[in-house]
Amino acid sequence: MSAQKDCEFLVKRARELVSDDPCAAKAWLITARTLYPTDFKIQYEMYTIERNAEKTASAGRLLYDMFINFPDQPIVWREIGVITAALRSDCQDKHAQFLRGLFETLPGHVQCDMLLKATEQCLNTLEKAEMLLLLLKRFPDSVVQHGVNLGESLLEAETSENLETPVNCFRKLFVCDVLPLILNNVDMRLPASLLHKYMLKASEFYVSYVTRGPAAEGSTQGKTLPGSQEGGVLKSPGMSRGPQRCVIEGLSEKSSMVSEPWERLLDILAVVGARCDWQGDKPGQRGYVELLQRVKELCRYLSSLEGETRARCCSQAVVCAALVLFRSAYLYVSAVQPALFPGVNALSSGPWILLEDLSCVYSDVELEKGANKHSHKKRKLADGREKTMSSDDEEGLGKGRGRHVVVNKTEMPGWAETLESFRMARESWDLVHSNDSLETEFNKICSSWKTDSWLWFRIFLTDMIMYQGQYRKALSSLQQMSVFQPPQAGQSPSAQGSLEQHRALIQQASCHYALGEHRLACEKLLDVINGLVPQNQDPAKSPEDLGKTKSKPRKGNDLRLLPCTSKAILPFCLQLMLACFKLRAFTDNRDDLALGHVVVLLQHDWPQGEALFLKAVEKICQQGGLQYENFFNYVTNIDMLEEFAYLRTPEGGRIQLELLPNQGMLIKHHTVTRGITKGVKEDFRLAMERQVSRCGENLYTVLHRFCINEKIIIIQSLP
Repeated sequence: MSAQKDCEFLVKRARELVSDDPCAAKAWLITARTLYPTDFKIQYEMYTIERNAEKTASAGRLLYDMFINFPDQPIVWREIGVITAALRSDCQDKHAQFLRGLFETLPGHVQCDMLLKATEQCLNTLEKAEMLLLLLKRFPDSVVQHGVNLGESLLEAETSENLETPVNCFRKLFVCDVLPLILNNVDMRLPASLLHKYMLKASEFYVSYVTRGPAAEGSTQGKTLPGSQEGGVLKSPGMSRGPQRCVIEGLSEKSSMVSEPWERLLDILAVVGARCDWQGDKPGQRGYVELLQRVKELCRYLSSLEGETRARCCSQAVVCAALVLFRSAYLYVSAVQPALFPGVNALSSGPWILLEDLSCVYSDVELEKGANKHSHKKRKLADGREKTMSSDDEEGLGKGRGRHVVVNKTEMPGWAETLESFRMARESWDLVHSNDSLETEFNKICSSWKTDSWLWFRIFLTDMIMYQGQYRKALSSLQQMSVFQPPQAGQSPSAQGSLEQHRALIQQASCHYALGEHRLACEKLLDVINGLVPQNQDPAKSPEDLGKTKSKPRKGNDLRLLPCTSKAILPFCLQLMLACFKLRAFTDNRDDLALGHVVVLLQHDWPQGEALFLKAVEKICQQGGLQYENFFNYVTNIDMLEEFAYLRTPEGGRIQLELLPNQGMLIKHHTVTRGITKGVKEDFRLAMERQVSRCGENLYTVLHRFCINEKIIIIQSLP
C-alpha cells in the first residue's frame, strides 16, 4: 500500500510542476518510472505531458510502450481510438495533424498491429469496417488477407439491416472504398463468379445513387439516403458532368459524396473485364458508345459459341448492355422529366411527352382536281401561306423501324443528346432481348434490383413501347405508372398531380388514336382539357412560327416530343380531336355533326387547315347543305364566316345551311309563308354580322369552351 502511495505522490508532484517547470516534472516521472516500471499511471502521465506539449516523437515512443506493456488498459484504447478517428477524418486542424504525425512515428508493424487490435475493439459494424478499411489503405499487403472478408461483412450487414435501398452506408463503403482496393491488388485471385457478383453490386449502387429521386427526401429508413442530388447531368457526348451529393446516415456529408459515378463504373467494368477475360476491350476506347458497339459485335457471334466461352460472353454482354441501357435511359428521362432528379442541370426544360406526330393532319388531304367552284377563296388563303414556308426549324433524329422522333430544336436545346440517349437505350434493350440466354440473365438483374419500382425507368419503357408501336402494351404501362407519381420540387402536390395526370392521359389518348379507338381518345383529351386554363394570348402565329409548323410532310407514323405545358398541350389536344373527327367527317355517308366539329377545330392553327376546310366546303356543297346549330357559338374565324356567307348567295349555290338553333324546324315546315322564310334568312344575316364582331375573341378560349360545353355531344359523335 505504501508503494502505491509513493507512486501517487510522485505523479501528483509531477502534475504540480508541469506548468511552471516541465523539466522538473519530467524528472520526477522518470524517477518514478525507474522505481516502479510496471505502474501504468506513471507511464500514462508521462505520455499525457508529451502529448499536451505536442511532442510527436516522444509521445509516440510512450504510446508504443503502453501499447506493448499495457494492452488491456481501457485508457490506452481510448487514446488509440482518438488517433484512429483522426486518421479516418479529413479534418486539417492542428490537433488532428499532430495525432496523425504521432501515429506515423510508430514502427510499421506496430501501426498494423494497432489498427487490427483497434478493429477488434469496435462493437459498431460500420466503425469496425472503417477501421479495417484504414488498415487496408495504409498497408496494401493486408488486402489479400482482409479485403474479401471486409467486403462480405459489409454486404452481410446490409442484408441483416433489411435496408430498402442499395444507397446506404454499407454499400457505399464497399463499392467506393473496399472494392477498388480488392480489384486493383494484383495479388488477389478471385473467381469469376465473385467478380461478377461484385460488379453487379457496384452497378446497382451507382445506378440507384444517380437516379435517386425526391421521394427519399427527408426519409430515414435504417441507413438509407435521405439527401438529394446536385450538380450537372452526367455526361454523354456534349453533356455536362458534375458530382452528386448524398448524405448517407452513418457517414459524413463529404464521405457521402460520389463524384463521376458513371466513370467509376466504367473503371470497375474495365478491371473486372480484364480479370474475367472478356472479349473486345480495346485500349483508348472506354466510353459507353464504344461499350455498346462491342456488345453488338459480341452478340453477332454469340450463337456460335458453346460451353464456358458462351457463358462468359453472355455474362459480358448482359452486364455491359444493362449499364448502357440504364445510363442512356436515365439521361433520356432526366431530359424529358428532370423534376424526378432534383439538382439535375437538364439541357432542356421539362417535362416533355412522347406522342404521335400530327403534322400530317392537314397536309395529307388531296383536293379533287377540277374543284374550281371556290378557287377564289383557295387563292386568297394560299397567298398568306406561301410567304411562310421558307424556314424549317424542326429536326428529327433516332430513325429506326421507319420512325422518327421529331422535336423543335429551338425549344429543346439538348435535343440531339436526348434523342441519342433514347436511341442507345432502345438498342441496348433490343440486345438483351435478342437471345433467350441474355434475356434470362437480364431479367435476373431486373428482379434483384427491383426495377419495376423505378418510376423513371418505367417512363422510358413506356416511351420505348410507344416508339415500337405496341400501343396496347403502352396503355397498360401508363395505367400502372399512374399509381405512383412523386411530388415535383417547387410545386404543390395538387399541381404536380394535375401535371402528371395530364401526361399519362395525353399519352393514353395518343395510344387510343393510334389504335383507331377515337372515342376513347377523345374522352381522355376532354378530361385533360377540362383541367387546363386556356392561354390569354390569341394563338395567331408569326411568320417564323408558321415556318416551324410547315415542315416537310411525313409518312404519318412519326412521334413527337412535346412540352408538357398548357401552351403546348391544348393545341395538341385540339389537333388530335380534329384527326379523330376528320376520318368520320369525310366518309361517303353524311355526318353533319362530325363535319361541323371539324370546321370548329380547323380554326386552330389557321391557315394550316385551309386545304381541309376547303374540302369540308366541297363536302357541304356535294351533300347540298349543313345542319350544325353550334356554328355561331364557336366559329369566329373571319375567312370561314366569309365562306359560309358566300355559300348562301346565288353565286355560291344557295346552299341550305341550318346553323341557327331551331332553324331546321322552321325550314322543314313546307307550308310556311314566304315572309317567315324571309325572316329566317334575315336572322342568318344578322347572326353573321354579330359573329363578325366576335372575330377578335381569344380563339383558345372559344375552343376551350367548345370542348367543355359540348363534351357529351363530342363523345357521342364518335363510334
